[in-house]
Amino acid sequence: MATVEQLYKNFGVLADAKEKAGEHTEEYVSILSAVKGGPNEKRLASQFIARFFRHFPDLAEQALNAQFDLCEDEDMHIRKQAMKDLPQLCKGCPEHVPRIANILTQLLQSEDLGEISLIQSGLLSLFRIDAKGTLQGLFSQILQDDIVDVARERAIQFMATKMKTLPEDMWTKDIEDYLIVECRKVLQDVTGEEFLMLMRVLSGLATMSTLQGRKQLVEIVCEQADLDAQFDVADSDSIERLLQCGKEAIPLFSKNVHSTKFLKYLCGNVLPVLGVISSPTGEDEGAGEGENGEAKTTLQLDVLKLFAEMSSFCGELDKSEHYTQIVFNTLLEYMPLPPATNDENAADMNGEQPKLQFSHVECLMFAFHQMARRCPQILTDDTHADRLKDFRLRLQYFARGVQVYIKQLKMSLQGKTGADLKTDESKIKVAALKITSNINTLIKDLFHNPPSYKAVVTLSWKPTLAAKTAQTLAPIPGQKRPGITPITFESDASSKKLSKTDRQVYSPPGGKYSDRAGTFPAGQRGGWGGQRGRGRGRGWRRW
Repeated sequence: MATVEQLYKNFGVLADAKEKAGEHTEEYVSILSAVKGGPNEKRLASQFIARFFRHFPDLAEQALNAQFDLCEDEDMHIRKQAMKDLPQLCKGCPEHVPRIANILTQLLQSEDLGEISLIQSGLLSLFRIDAKGTLQGLFSQILQDDIVDVARERAIQFMATKMKTLPEDMWTKDIEDYLIVECRKVLQDVTGEEFLMLMRVLSGLATMSTLQGRKQLVEIVCEQADLDAQFDVADSDSIERLLQCGKEAIPLFSKNVHSTKFLKYLCGNVLPVLGVISSPTGEDEGAGEGENGEAKTTLQLDVLKLFAEMSSFCGELDKSEHYTQIVFNTLLEYMPLPPATNDENAADMNGEQPKLQFSHVECLMFAFHQMARRCPQILTDDTHADRLKDFRLRLQYFARGVQVYIKQLKMSLQGKTGADLKTDESKIKVAALKITSNINTLIKDLFHNPPSYKAVVTLSWKPTLAAKTAQTLAPIPGQKRPGITPITFESDASSKKLSKTDRQVYSPPGGKYSDRAGTFPAGQRGGWGGQRGRGRGRGWRRW
């Protein structure tokens, strides 16, 4: 077994030989034997094996195994040295890149941050030698059934965060096409977090920035959402997956990339059972308040927000009247008829004020407004006269409540500027004003004879131009766009009377209204159960 002195002597012989180093097999074999020596011999052996590897192709297998052994040594310093030298084996020998990348991917299960950093640097070095070969090594390990979960997750995270630092000219069409094919294989069995990371990888490719590329991304998301399967309302993972996939799809939609498949699925499978959907803990809008005084939101509202956003990008929709009717029926569930005028306690048998869910109505009314313009006969046909009459009664009753509430909100916010508008209470009221203003605009359109579909509104949780916001909230100086605080209202308007006494007095709602003024939650509760295993028999739930 070679000593330190012998190793330096062997190094000198090989270095002096330069391109004829391959003629000195005995010296290189002596270096390989040093991997069985002490710590100093091992660290020197690692460096020298990599330095002269390309000169001894007949000893490549023996040299690779020796280097791999050093990467698993008990001594952390030896491991780090071997990991650092491992990519050097591929200089001049790119055919070994896939295998080296595979080994480095396995080593990502290390718990030492220094080792992980070295491994990532090594993989980046391999990309510069042979990008496609490195991807082959990464995916060959990621797709292994027996890969350690932490190594798989870190490998995917590496692709999502580190690969974007590589030069753009490295990504040829051939390499991007290969990456897309392999990612789609991985996406057949992923957790929620892995799905998000892989979408970051794919959306960053030049191929995917084209119209066809975005259509392909939507197709991938639809596959991931499993839109061909029956919706299981009792499976919270299924609901979370649908929401997360929808959130990923929305930025991809445009006038040329349509949301039709998602919209049909939501109409046909989800809206009919919307009332059954609940959070895993059984929380609902009336369940109380959270630690910060925020109303507890529901998955129902998340679904409706998703549906409302997608309704703007629907393409050709077969059976459009059928799907629009489903939306209309769902909307009616949240728009009560006015109470009987001769019933003084019509609001509620227990004396409570009626509870109107403004956030839900905004979503459904917006979606109906978008879809009904394709089939206006849904309200105007002679056979639908009773339907239109009933709808107008509901619109009129809801409009009175909205207008009273808008007036109260504006009075409450009048004169507030700066720090006053930054309080949680003010943010909630500003967001509420956006919701009610949107509903009021849509009601005016739908109340036309015949109903009109010309109004343009921006959903309350979506960003708006400053000028448009200022126009909407003109009486309120210094107003800012609302944050993401859920909306909760406790109206004290029951003590106030309207000036007109010749009609049923409207009492603003006394219930709670949830609205996250933002996009849908990413990775909530770990994302689809935080587990993988669709069809792999690994003891995990499907999603």
